[in-house]
Amino acid sequence: MARMSPEINAGSMADIAFLLLIFFLVTTTMDVDTGLRRLLPPPINPNQPPPPPVRERNVFVVLVDQNDRLLVEGELGNIRELREKTKFFLLNPSNDPTMPERVMRDVENLGEVEVSRGIISLQNDRGTSYDMYIAVQNELAAAINEIRNELSQEKFGVRFDQLTDQDLVRAVREAVPMAISEAEPKDIGGGSR
Repeated sequence: MARMSPEINAGSMADIAFLLLIFFLVTTTMDVDTGLRRLLPPPINPNQPPPPPVRERNVFVVLVDQNDRLLVEGELGNIRELREKTKFFLLNPSNDPTMPERVMRDVENLGEVEVSRGIISLQNDRGTSYDMYIAVQNELAAAINEIRNELSQEKFGVRFDQLTDQDLVRAVREAVPMAISEAEPKDIGGGSR
């Protein structure tokens, strides 16, 4: 008499695997907050007159070429120095007539504050790497956020990124606007890759 080998009933294994798959799909969270958070300007009203020209002294020009070289105000720059140079330009602590104008503005919840008319003009080449583009964007935004933190700390005793009152957040944003103008990528040059 032949002896039968014992078998494992695998009929429900597919059901168990399917249930585990569903469990992991339902309980897993995925980060989808990628990219840069920017508020786009409203559409231009064709009946509105064109804005006045921006004075050259109010523009901080940052260029990134196809080889990821950084030019800040026409001079070869370094990503590690970009934040400090941006802050210095926007704050214009010495009231240099070749740097951005500062105007007194009455801002609700802040009172009379000096607001920089400085605008950061970011231009990059079509060949600029994504990593360099993000690094430059991060440094420019960090410079503005540091200025906002300093103002908020001075006026409210708490950093801007820790403010919970939306009226105070709006006030600091009005006093230190995120004025970054980004031109459409073009062929800036800088040799071949």
